[in-house]
Amino acid sequence: MAQTYLQVQKQIQTLQREAEKLRMREMSGVIDRIKVAIAEYGITAKQLGFSSASRSVAVKKNSGKAPSSGKAKYANGQGQAWGGMGPRPAWLRAELDAGKELEDFLVGKASAKAKPASSKTRPAATKPVSAKVSKGAQKRRAKKQYADPASGKRWAGMGPQPKWLKDLVASGKTLEELAV
Repeated sequence: MAQTYLQVQKQIQTLQREAEKLRMREMSGVIDRIKVAIAEYGITAKQLGFSSASRSVAVKKNSGKAPSSGKAKYANGQGQAWGGMGPRPAWLRAELDAGKELEDFLVGKASAKAKPASSKTRPAATKPVSAKVSKGAQKRRAKKQYADPASGKRWAGMGPQPKWLKDLVASGKTLEELAV
């Protein structure tokens, strides 16, 4: 029995909806794996090639609400708060772009105007850069790296030793000899 044009169009729409559902489900798994890898290796947005202009790429988890710990570090007095972890919420980015300072939103502290003149101030158009390295990034840094001069393979000294390194150590080499 031959189908009509409208029946085929309806089937196409149904299949497109199903395909989109499958795509979203698969994409969720991919995003979860990417998040784990980013956390594992301490990858920054800059290393991934995202500039400060591509702020829309950031994932919005809390949508401007305080984090689940209940401690808000920054708030705007209109019920929107941010705990200071993760990407800055849109409301805070908008306020900073409008010329306000991050210190203006500190909860339970004196405003930036009350701070001494020796504190560093930045132009409103630039994003403040923290001189501190996050604690997670400090824990992830290896003190030494190891390399196989013959093959050029490298190991950062974190996690389980790779097979090539185990084989070299078993053959009589020491880690000190392989240190870079």
